[in-house]
Amino acid sequence: MRDYVPIEKNRLPERFEMNLAGDTFVFQFNYNKTYDFFTVDLYDYKQNPLVIGEKLVLGVPLWSDLVSDNLPAPTLIPMDESGNTERITFDNFMVTTFLFVDDVAPTQEEPSLESDT
Repeated sequence: MRDYVPIEKNRLPERFEMNLAGDTFVFQFNYNKTYDFFTVDLYDYKQNPLVIGEKLVLGVPLWSDLVSDNLPAPTLIPMDESGNTERITFDNFMVTTFLFVDDVAPTQEEPSLESDT
């Protein structure tokens, strides 16, 4: 089972520290009520901004269009594991749609003694 980032959507903007792969980052989550979407600001442990205003898009890893050694190592991806959601909304965020830490190893098939014929 994947871990997810616990976000109190009713308390936004919310800022907190999180340890990812041995590094500490500061996240601030925001909600745009007019257009019904969420963004995240990312800071290093010294509060230096790394990324500001990254929009959470269903199925798209955060910062996927950026290349930097300063970004968190594990992939953070907003998902609905049931596959029923088409986009992130205030109503479904942290109910069926979560920001997952994608640190689960890919599954491998078990070796078999049976032939493929």
